[in-house]
Amino acid sequence: MWVTRNEEADKPVRSNPTGRQLRLGVELRKLREHAGLNATEAGQLLGVKQNQISNMEAGRAGVSPERVRTMACQYECSDKALIEAIVGMTGDRRRGWWEQYREILPSPLLDLAELEHHAQSLRTTVTARIPGLLQTVDHAREIFRQGVTELSPPDIEHRISFRVKRQAVLYRDDPTPYEAIIHEAALRMKVGGSSVSRQQLKHLLDASEREHITLRAITFDAGAYPGSGQSIYYAHGPVPELDTVHLDQSHGLKFLDAESQLRKYRTLFERLDAVALAPDKTRDLISAVIHDL
Repeated sequence: MWVTRNEEADKPVRSNPTGRQLRLGVELRKLREHAGLNATEAGQLLGVKQNQISNMEAGRAGVSPERVRTMACQYECSDKALIEAIVGMTGDRRRGWWEQYREILPSPLLDLAELEHHAQSLRTTVTARIPGLLQTVDHAREIFRQGVTELSPPDIEHRISFRVKRQAVLYRDDPTPYEAIIHEAALRMKVGGSSVSRQQLKHLLDASEREHITLRAITFDAGAYPGSGQSIYYAHGPVPELDTVHLDQSHGLKFLDAESQLRKYRTLFERLDAVALAPDKTRDLISAVIHDL
């Protein structure tokens, strides 16, 4: 129990927690609920007010590593790997580069960049477009121009610069392992015309030569396959419980973290592995598409 003055309780609550702060709160709530406690009972057990428990679980209040360990102990959680992974979510209090876009771009985009920055590895599958982390500037510009909501030229340039900065996770000193399963339709779609498409496909070939980047294609001949109607992004956390699924939908971005949802998408990727080409065959297909342009 906490016997010293509760300094964290004196700090003002956040009005706009980041996606990572929200996820930390969700995991604290899961620990409490697994212990069979409501917020009032947890507060009594830990010697804090109920509203402080609620603020921590909503991501509005900061949580120290020591507090997480104390909560895990009082909640009788014995999963040391999970506890330390949750503790790790409290440690980085620096403002990420994405925060400079806080008043410019929608918050879910910033949460996506934060998720990518901290992910242990990334997997994605797409049908009708090239994954954002692998797009060239000209390709991305054309994609933004064709959005249902018309963007002004400055807004388009902000989104392009943001996308390019996101791509740094693939090119930093310790790059994030990345796998993309791309349907042949996306490879053959002439976004921006033949010249832009050729440049984009050559960029994919170059990226596929990097040790930490794996590209696999699904051909038209594969027919129907699971997940073909949506773009799916799977971010691996330090433990499976902290994985996150990101869905890019017409009405906005959606983040999923319930165990049943994570299990569903893990199974989906296992089934995709069975129909996707091997990396070398994928490079052959990309080269053939370039030749056809």
